[in-house]
Amino acid sequence: MRWMRRGLMLVVLLAIAAVALYLVYRQRVLPQTDGSVQLSGPAGEVRIERDAVGIPTIRAGSAEDAAFGLGFVHAQDRLWQLETHRRIASGRLAEAFGAPALETDRFLRALGVKRAAAAQWARIEPQARSVLVAYSQGVNAFVQQAMQARPPEFLILGLQPEPWTPQDSLAWAIMMAWDLGGNWGTELQRMRLSLRLPVERINELIPPYPGDKPLATADYAAMYRTLKVDGKLGAQALQHAPESGIEGVGSNNWVLAGSTTTTGKPLLANDPHLKLSAPALWYFARIETPAFKVAGATMPGQPTVVLGQNEHIAWGFTNTGPDVQDLYLERIRPGDPTHYQTPQGWEKFETFEETIKVKGQSDVQMTVRATRHGPVISDAGVASGLTGPASSPGYVLAMRWTALDPDPGTLEASLDMVQARSVPEFVKATSRYVAPMQNMVVADREGRIGVVSAGRVPLRKPDNELKGQVPSPGWEARYDWAGFLDPTVTPRELDPPRGWIATANQRIHPVDYPHYITNEWAAPYRMQRIEQMLQAKPKHSIDDLRDMHGDVLSLATVRLLPVLRLARSEHPLAAAAQRELADFDGRMVGDKAAALIFWAWARQLSQGVFADEMGAESWSAGGRAYRDALEAVMEGNGAWWCDDKSTPAEETCAQQNAAALTRALDELQQLQGPDPAAWRWDRAHQARSEHRPFSRVKALAPWFEMRAPMGGDTYTVNVSRVGLKPDATTGELYLDEHGPSLRALYDLGDPAQSRFMHSTGQSGISLSPLYRSFVERWAKVDYVPVWGGAAEHTLVLQPRK
Repeated sequence: MRWMRRGLMLVVLLAIAAVALYLVYRQRVLPQTDGSVQLSGPAGEVRIERDAVGIPTIRAGSAEDAAFGLGFVHAQDRLWQLETHRRIASGRLAEAFGAPALETDRFLRALGVKRAAAAQWARIEPQARSVLVAYSQGVNAFVQQAMQARPPEFLILGLQPEPWTPQDSLAWAIMMAWDLGGNWGTELQRMRLSLRLPVERINELIPPYPGDKPLATADYAAMYRTLKVDGKLGAQALQHAPESGIEGVGSNNWVLAGSTTTTGKPLLANDPHLKLSAPALWYFARIETPAFKVAGATMPGQPTVVLGQNEHIAWGFTNTGPDVQDLYLERIRPGDPTHYQTPQGWEKFETFEETIKVKGQSDVQMTVRATRHGPVISDAGVASGLTGPASSPGYVLAMRWTALDPDPGTLEASLDMVQARSVPEFVKATSRYVAPMQNMVVADREGRIGVVSAGRVPLRKPDNELKGQVPSPGWEARYDWAGFLDPTVTPRELDPPRGWIATANQRIHPVDYPHYITNEWAAPYRMQRIEQMLQAKPKHSIDDLRDMHGDVLSLATVRLLPVLRLARSEHPLAAAAQRELADFDGRMVGDKAAALIFWAWARQLSQGVFADEMGAESWSAGGRAYRDALEAVMEGNGAWWCDDKSTPAEETCAQQNAAALTRALDELQQLQGPDPAAWRWDRAHQARSEHRPFSRVKALAPWFEMRAPMGGDTYTVNVSRVGLKPDATTGELYLDEHGPSLRALYDLGDPAQSRFMHSTGQSGISLSPLYRSFVERWAKVDYVPVWGGAAEHTLVLQPRK
């Protein structure tokens, strides 16, 4: 018995020791928020005052010291996020996560983000250079001089944080442009489809903006047959590259002049839609220097406020979605893979040697190339097969993209925008902005409002008959860009008589606008709904704008709902399901069955109508839902599409409709039981903020990722994108992983009424009470004050003598 008592005592002592060790670690890993610390780096004292929800106010004597303070608090609260940002942009994920990340690394090394960032750093202007240096010093001062314990991710993965550099900040800005621009994927999709379908059918599957005609192009399907190009494996590019530009990633913003508000002063609303992550992409901060005072959403890795309000103006962004990426087929010289064809003859590839470290495995060596158009992305293997046999390919695939240009103008423009004192000053500051192109709404305290679509837009030559819609022959000069659109003539509007401006990724210029931006605008449903609500009453309060942020009426559902009601399924649950739909008006509320039934049916119908013509690879590639194509088919009785080409019978659209409902009800019965009245949309449709990499580790996911039940859908103003493919890790359908990454409402008459919210919490340390403190409030469309209350904690950074 004595040995049992001793054994039990040992277990108890070990448990006590483990708890004590955990408590000590928890205390040391959380940031110091009070007292003072001496650091090398700042020129003067920097005060960091944090409020009850963890939002810091950084008070400094110069812009450089403010950037130092911002870098310091980013490192305190979001060090692992900074580490993932650095590794993504550098193509160094496999070094930390192992072989599953190797293909992403290969793509990013071929794309050359860090090489582009280095070229931009060499040309950056002195003011932006000093701010970037100060920001990097702030990050590194925390890591090297003030950190007491590494965040959990570093411990679990056995990693040490490395010094942050200004090039890391520029590289992450390029990656944000990547996230917001996916035209290259649509080019590959069209090429893949051209192996199976004529151009006319592809234009039906990827239709133009409502009311427009398809962009006139040459018969690229015939061109690829002539060139003997095999595009069927182009889908690998989308599988291996970081996600970018998929359908549903967008944003809303609207600004009201004083003539349409209850206060007589402008109000501005913004909610950028991005991939939800844990922690959130955004970090709220307030910055005060003798020259300016600003509050808003910062982004770890960037040295300034991206979206927000200063003492004179407020501003918010949505994605323009311009066509700023072109792919080129570069013909390899027969018998000499070191040269490719140009209009002037054969030229040598520019080459770079890359070494990718892979955790637990040997290093991977790769040679990547660049042509006169840009990086050869097929060197990553993402288009294997596209370029011919691996032993002797006939072509490589190169990318031309504005964000890879050596001109770094975006940061310089951003620093000027933050300090603008009026709408005209803000618009002028945007002229140097490069990428990602954004629709920027702005209002000032004098009552002016405006919007400018800022960013670099390529000009294509009149004889370019492919118009950037598909990969073009790189050896023909007519497909080269012919410069860029004058930045003063991008779409814009100032002080319109109607008293408001709104954008939601719809076409942002009139039909007669003389310049080409893109022909792939988002479907206008969100914009139409915003317009309905703005026109519903003559004057709006800031609380009215909050209600608009929470709106879940899906006009896309309203349009297609009559087709669902016509479905004549013989499924035993069909009658009960139709009863759930009887009073459904398109409001995608979470606690009812109707939205779930609708989306399960729409998913099944899209696959039934299109997958046989497209092929399995094309259907599963990318994130397109083909809703616009489905509307045209079902409303126009598109018999050719409805016929299943894999069967000898000739199916009708009515048969496809019924069969889709039957399959949907089978799916939902298995998912949520046999009683449609008990089904709930928000049980399947949950907002998931993914953690890199622990959302992919079943035992760790509950500790690191965040979830919330959601209403809404891809097309509601309160957007919550509906995934149509099972999640790769869990197999779940209908997860919402893209949504309002933040919401903000700005009052230009009374800034104390301005409010915002992002999707997780200020801290990126999972042991902190501030790690997930915003989730529930964000899901309920609640906010915290932009300008905050009394400081609860004050930390003073003092320059080390």
